[in-house]
Amino acid sequence: MNKKFIIIISYIILFLNSNLLSNERDKILKIGLLAPLTGDYAELGNSLLYSLQLALDEINDKNVFIFPRDAGFNDKEKLNLAIRDIRSKGIKIVIGPISYDDFDEVKKYNDLIFISPSNISPEFTNNVISVGISLESQLKALKNFISKQGKKKTVIMYPNNRYSKFIEKKINILDLKNIKIFKYNPNPEILTGEIENLTNYAQRKRNLELRKKMFEDKDDEQSIKQLEKLEQLYTLGEINFDSVIIIDFGNNLKSVLTSLVYTDVDPNKVLLTTVNQWFDESIFYENTIKTIYYPSINLKQFRKYNNNYFKKFSSYPSEITILTYDALGLIYYAWRKNGKITSINDFSFKGKIKGKIGTFSLEDRQVTQDLDIYKTENNKFTKF
Repeated sequence: MNKKFIIIISYIILFLNSNLLSNERDKILKIGLLAPLTGDYAELGNSLLYSLQLALDEINDKNVFIFPRDAGFNDKEKLNLAIRDIRSKGIKIVIGPISYDDFDEVKKYNDLIFISPSNISPEFTNNVISVGISLESQLKALKNFISKQGKKKTVIMYPNNRYSKFIEKKINILDLKNIKIFKYNPNPEILTGEIENLTNYAQRKRNLELRKKMFEDKDDEQSIKQLEKLEQLYTLGEINFDSVIIIDFGNNLKSVLTSLVYTDVDPNKVLLTTVNQWFDESIFYENTIKTIYYPSINLKQFRKYNNNYFKKFSSYPSEITILTYDALGLIYYAWRKNGKITSINDFSFKGKIKGKIGTFSLEDRQVTQDLDIYKTENNKFTKF
């Protein structure tokens, strides 16, 4: 009888101790970070680490710990070693990987949750949540903006490269109406000729020459004035679209804008928009179109984040790091809201969440950003 009593008491003590340990573990939030801390991309990796330090300072909770590990960049061996090391510490949630190319690799670790700054897929994918600014969110914002401006004929332009099928898939999912697809060669020498065809440039040029000939041999005052007006033009005639979405960036975007200027596309008549912009000021110094619109994260918060980062670390962050900053805030919010994080479903919230990038939601296992529209004008970015 005494022996049986001792065994029962032992089980009760073991159960209570296990619960106490479990409660203690639930009071601590341990988060892994996969980043390229060595090699060619070490600067980016360190910037990611610094951004999380800023987020920790703001959260100000001593029960939150970051465990950074060097995952390299497009290095499967390093990535797997880093993940296994993180998992050995009892960590269940990880910020990273930074590249969508690594998703297939991290999906193998279905007992872990990964919050990635990638913008490729807004849907929860197995055990991965991408918090990057998705093309879907950008196109939705532009669709609403273009509609509000009363535009009816939109051309979506994008380069014919390895991302073409990805872009086409996203466009099909959104089921956009009244659009024309224009896929161009990224080679600038070929690009201009293709945009000439798109804008019917040769015919509009001929239209102008024919109209000028009508007044060249006349010397009455009205004909002279008409000719003077025509001399100020480069082409004559309308083009068959009133708005453009250019899915490109950097020098390729500038090449497209240059070609549109060359073919005499009037930005006062055609609404020019683009995506994937992070307030790149180099666009101000191009002798091309001066006003272009695009959806983006909140500029005020972006500048505030950059300034705080600079004050603390005496350098400016990589753009992507603001996403990891918000990723930590998101994880902390889910942890406090649910008491713990056990699965990816703990991140499927109703309602809006406010972060440094702006407002976003994670309803129905999909990340959707509410993006502001900005325009470049007079060498500055202005919220429209």
